[in-house]
Amino acid sequence: MLAISKEIGVKVDLKDFERIREATPHLADTRPGGMYVMVDLDKVGGVPIILKSLLKKGLINPDPLTVTGKTMKQNLENVSLTNSEPVVYSCEKPLHHEGTLKILKGTLAPEGAVIKVAGLHRTKFEGNAKVFNSEEDAFEAISKQRIQKGDVIVIRYEGPKGGPGMREMLAVTAALVGQGLGTEVAMVTDGRFSGATRGFMIGHVSPEAMVGGPISLVKKGDKISIDLDKGRINLNIGRIELNKRRKTWKPIKSKYKDGVLAKYMLLARSASEGAVTIPQFK
Repeated sequence: MLAISKEIGVKVDLKDFERIREATPHLADTRPGGMYVMVDLDKVGGVPIILKSLLKKGLINPDPLTVTGKTMKQNLENVSLTNSEPVVYSCEKPLHHEGTLKILKGTLAPEGAVIKVAGLHRTKFEGNAKVFNSEEDAFEAISKQRIQKGDVIVIRYEGPKGGPGMREMLAVTAALVGQGLGTEVAMVTDGRFSGATRGFMIGHVSPEAMVGGPISLVKKGDKISIDLDKGRINLNIGRIELNKRRKTWKPIKSKYKDGVLAKYMLLARSASEGAVTIPQFK
């Protein structure tokens, strides 16, 4: 959505996502953070049930035309809101009063990061960093059981430029869950996750490591703190030490020297801008 808005000239940024999240209740109790799957949702009326609830609450615009040739309001006129629990709850008694994709900012992610809070039973996490410069290196460490309870796994150089293309970290999170560490560790990356991710998993960290963002300066053992109530993710080292590391930092070598991926890497902007490929002229 950030990329589309950028292309058509509509100003949208991460603040808008957080503003909408705070006003939108969590209604559907679906996996991986909930109990039910999409088939269960379909049986009680599907996505129209959720849309009708949000429309009734005044949270979506009733007037835009849809692909049916009718407005959203007209499409939902005959949708009944009865007998949808416990798969879909009402706006009056939702699972959560706010949405579940939360934007975080802080010294580790000055431009923003994203976490899915559905299914989380804690709002704070603090631990020591274990740092990896690729998904493969992190997966190997997890496979060899080198990750311990309380660790904060940092996977960097997987952002729009570093990946290139923001690679998905689902294999790593699945391995952690398989070892029973899904709720015992945190993971922070400039890459991305899929909808199947669960736990204290934070992606889209911006600026990314490939452009020298703070995530590129993290060292093994650094303390990282996450506070969902305050929307903060911080690297707990002093400014003098951070500046010292920044002076000696150099990006890793690019995986591609030519071809479309090399071109993409050169043009890609921050994940906080939708990773669009618009040249930035000075």
